[in-house]
Amino acid sequence: MNFYIVDDDPSIPMILQQIIEKNMTNTVVGTAPDADKALTDLVHLDVNIMLVDLLMPGISGIELIKKVHQLKPTIRFIMISQVKDSDLRAEAYEAGIEFFIDKPINVIEVKTVVEKVSQNIQMTQKLENIQSLVGGGATPAPPQHDQQSVNRETVLSILRFLGITSEAGSSDILAISQIMQEQNLSFREIDFEAQYHIDDREKKIMFQRIRRAIKTGLTNLATLCMDDMGDEIVVEYANTLYEYKNVRNEMLYLEGTRSTGGKTSLKHFFDGLVQER
Repeated sequence: MNFYIVDDDPSIPMILQQIIEKNMTNTVVGTAPDADKALTDLVHLDVNIMLVDLLMPGISGIELIKKVHQLKPTIRFIMISQVKDSDLRAEAYEAGIEFFIDKPINVIEVKTVVEKVSQNIQMTQKLENIQSLVGGGATPAPPQHDQQSVNRETVLSILRFLGITSEAGSSDILAISQIMQEQNLSFREIDFEAQYHIDDREKKIMFQRIRRAIKTGLTNLATLCMDDMGDEIVVEYANTLYEYKNVRNEMLYLEGTRSTGGKTSLKHFFDGLVQER
């Protein structure tokens, strides 16, 4: 993985680079003390993951992430901060970060977070490869899948229909749905701490990632409904995954006749998702 670090404290990139590059597959391809240099560098650099300081002179870390996301939407973000302000952190997640790393830097936390984001990228790449194979024009080989593979491909096809396979939360959605199918569990019956070996804070971060992806799916589905309300698949997914009233509210919001869009429910989405077999 290629990393880029932005922090106005020169000691932080040095420390992070040492930790990150202990894994021989990782390379820090650049560092910057501010957003301006970062934006200039990113034009000609291949970067997978950016670590960005929250508070910097000039353009803030959150604003930088928004700009980079427009420039290179596939880059994943980790935010560095000693600020505990919940509103600022919520704003950072809204901007698209995946995790926070707190200052002072903790080696174990950095290694854990970097590994998880790297795994998410690898999973997304696998999803895209499968998507290109399944969605391509080539004639598929005779099916030789076990039930687990069939269920996985069904979920993938739904995520592809919703237009969210490239979202950061798509790999989490795929993994959770697989747990539910394999162990015959409802969403609320999953013990995430035991299944993922994560604490409550990490669970909340994962859920935020998933909610962003599901919300994008709701918007995309509402757009499809506006184009063709008679499409049976669109209507089925609207009811099964979101409840139609929420898709309807999202449509009204997109049309400008409602001030808020539709709501999403993780429970309703996942329980509906695994029923689509």
